[in-house]
Amino acid sequence: FLAHTRVTNGFIQGYCATRRVTDARRVFDEMPRQDTVSFNSMIHGYAVSGDVASACRLFEQVPAPTPVTWTSMVAGLCRAGDVGSARRVFEKMPERDLVSWNAMISGHVGNRQPVEALCLFGRMMEEGFTPNRGTVVSALSACASAGALETGKWVHVFVEKNRLRWDEFLGTALVDMYAKCGAVELALEVFTGLRARNTCTWNAMINGLAMNGYSAMALDMFRQMELDGRVVPDEVTFVGVLLACSHGGSVDAGREHFNMISNKYGIGLILEHYACMVDLLARSGHLQEAHKLITEMPMKPDVVIWRALLGGCRLHKNVKMAEIVITEMEATCSGDHVLLSNLYAAVGRWNGVEDVRRTMRSKGIEKIPGCSSVEMDGSIHEFISGDKSHPSYDDIHAKLIEIGGRMQQQGHVTETTEVFYDIEDEEKEQALGHHSEKLAIAFGLIGGPPDATIRIVKNIRFCMDCHKFAKLVSKIYQREIVVRDRARFHHFRGGTCSCNDFW
Repeated sequence: FLAHTRVTNGFIQGYCATRRVTDARRVFDEMPRQDTVSFNSMIHGYAVSGDVASACRLFEQVPAPTPVTWTSMVAGLCRAGDVGSARRVFEKMPERDLVSWNAMISGHVGNRQPVEALCLFGRMMEEGFTPNRGTVVSALSACASAGALETGKWVHVFVEKNRLRWDEFLGTALVDMYAKCGAVELALEVFTGLRARNTCTWNAMINGLAMNGYSAMALDMFRQMELDGRVVPDEVTFVGVLLACSHGGSVDAGREHFNMISNKYGIGLILEHYACMVDLLARSGHLQEAHKLITEMPMKPDVVIWRALLGGCRLHKNVKMAEIVITEMEATCSGDHVLLSNLYAAVGRWNGVEDVRRTMRSKGIEKIPGCSSVEMDGSIHEFISGDKSHPSYDDIHAKLIEIGGRMQQQGHVTETTEVFYDIEDEEKEQALGHHSEKLAIAFGLIGGPPDATIRIVKNIRFCMDCHKFAKLVSKIYQREIVVRDRARFHHFRGGTCSCNDFW
């Protein structure tokens, strides 16, 4: 009987692995008696295939759920994207082991909830569980997403103290974390010290350098990768290479590497390659070439590619091309309409602004609110544009008034062209004054050591006024400010930005 059960469970697991859940359930129902492995496999199969209701019903039928059964449910729900239900199941577990904690932490990370993952990671430590390699990789990934450098450094020290082996996977996670937190020097230090590097490790370093604005270093790193000969570039490698060309404004180098992808390495072009190339061409003023590249793509362009072209239209104030883009694209994201509206405002086309507003209202599209987060004393503080709910808001507001006064002494004039037109200039200045990154920068000035770098993660693109604001603050207060927005990093030092105002 036991031998037969093991074989049958193997069939169930095989069917579930290939998403043939109906076949798996047929075998499951034909078993004279199911054991824990049978239930666990079937529950996980249902959850992964997206049939959460069936997974829950079967879970309730398990005679005596083990930690593995509970964890199967948690992992399956997370993979299906239902993190809320997974967390509720996790909290109901009568007992948890390290595998359970890892499943829930990685579930938060995989569903873009890095702050929740780090909070759970801290709670796991408080309850006496020691992280293993899986926990560490998830924690580093969460730190990378949240920009939590100090927590990431703590994890690095933990690995060293516990003598966990730095293989390609752990090393890559650490390089990626430091790069995505804007600590490029530390990322390079780790990369140089790694004995084992695979393609992913090189990709993390190349992409990290590109994202932080070190375009020449990123291209040099790619050349080192080619000379190394032990690893072969893949499609992700060239995303980083083209990103470096885009952020550096290197049009000729971009064209050369774009052609190299298929001609030299035989790698199929993917959407991300086209997005980088369109962004490079559009922001460099080659709008017609960028539009032609989109029309010749073998696949359907996504909203990111159209937004890249629209951003170039905004930068070069080409209203005619922008209008063509809007008519050709499927406008499913508010950012597209907002970019067009800002372009109309910048050239004084107020009727156009009102038309875009009307379209947004009729389609139920709302502007995505700006959100910025900053790490302070091991905690992540989040700010939303216009929000006054932070416990330190009164101090933040007072600091913003102080900053405004000192900026006026420097001759700063608020850039109001990107604010909707039907409010007075004074109101526009007040609206810009409550943008999320300004709140985060002010909090960084009052909440941390006087010489500490202020590190911010932002969900949308920098507006022109906030970019000028960050440059002046870095000069007036002699503070380094690192901001990661939707597209890249901005390193502010002494009144200048690493992007050279090209973003």
